[in-house]
Amino acid sequence: MSRFLLLLAALIGIGTASPAAAYWEYGHQTVAAIAYRNVTPQVRARIDALLARATLLDTPTCPARTIEEASVWADCIKTLGPRFSYAYSWHYQNIDICKPFDLNPPCRDGNCVSAQIERDMKLLKDRKLPLRERVQALAFLIHFVGDLHQPLHAGDHNDLGGNQVKTSYGIFTSKRLNLHSVWDGYLAERAISTPPSPVRRYSAADRASLSAGSIEEWSRENWEVARDFAYPAAVGSAMCTAPAHPGKLSEAAIETLVPVARQQVVRGGLRLARLLDEALG
Repeated sequence: MSRFLLLLAALIGIGTASPAAAYWEYGHQTVAAIAYRNVTPQVRARIDALLARATLLDTPTCPARTIEEASVWADCIKTLGPRFSYAYSWHYQNIDICKPFDLNPPCRDGNCVSAQIERDMKLLKDRKLPLRERVQALAFLIHFVGDLHQPLHAGDHNDLGGNQVKTSYGIFTSKRLNLHSVWDGYLAERAISTPPSPVRRYSAADRASLSAGSIEEWSRENWEVARDFAYPAAVGSAMCTAPAHPGKLSEAAIETLVPVARQQVVRGGLRLARLLDEALG
């Protein structure tokens, strides 16, 4: 058994119990690291200056001193109880993959991930705001752009973003394993760790092409990834007409999904870089 498969077996045994074991850290931190490499030097300095004041957030158990720490801050604060409970619904927008794309129902009253990205952009741009508000907006923005590019945060089939879709992952099975956790953790880990590293400075042409579009267009695109790749690979193409059943991801299916998952991380990183340049440049 390869080193990766041994590690994966261990993760399935213990990792699914804790959100910090998989995409919640590795995926978000990679998106953030790509963004940090691809913003302008001036914006990189402004990010560092804001995060140097992260103690203003008054969340000592959830630090945000670096962009990597800030990328998981919005998940960490879930452990702080009711203080940040208002933000729980900001991490996703479950749009049914079996119906026409419609961003309005899940984003009613602004309680969805794409609406919060737009909100945090406005807050971050406003230099008249108290510094604490801008630091918090930065941490939320970094995290939510990552969330939007995890396709099970953008599309689902009335199953809590795939959390209710049990599936295998190659030869591995677990009662805790589901389609959401596969994309959050195991598939993301494999995609990101496959050489070459996605964390690098991209060409101007790549930055322009991969970061193009609006936040709503990104929402549709990520919903399409859920519809066209995440669900069919696990439960088949008849997912919208056949009765629900447990999924199965063969090794062959996983191989086809690795470049898709990798592209999602790169897109998220370069789009975050664009937004940070716009907000802080």
